[in-house]
Amino acid sequence: MMLRTDPFREFDRLTREAFGASHGTSARPVIMPMDAWRDGDTFHIELDIPGVTPENIDLDVENNVVTVKAERPAADHGESSLAAERPRGTFSRQLVLGDNLDTGKITAGYDAGVLRLSIPVAESAKPRKIEITSRGSEPTAINP
Repeated sequence: MMLRTDPFREFDRLTREAFGASHGTSARPVIMPMDAWRDGDTFHIELDIPGVTPENIDLDVENNVVTVKAERPAADHGESSLAAERPRGTFSRQLVLGDNLDTGKITAGYDAGVLRLSIPVAESAKPRKIEITSRGSEPTAINP
């Protein structure tokens, strides 16, 4: 369904979190935590992007790669700021999807800081029955 192609990206994220780096840039974006699961013929993905307006979310699909980018501007509390622990700046996540998903029919919704994607399984990847023929007989369907 979904391929993870960059094992070092997760290590980089953990290192940045351990050392307190919470401001994302376009060169080093903050990663979005996600959940992914399959429910019947639909693949679901939920990405946490708290405090971002839908207008600041960019969702692209190219060659079975879904790219989500978002930006939460830096807070300007002036000199009275006492704490700044929430991630700011650029968030980014790329998901490499298998050929068995229909990326042309992705739907997306955003509510309460969670971006929800639904991707149907491609018709060609769904199970189907194959008829078998033999000489001198009519085609018959195999029942599972």
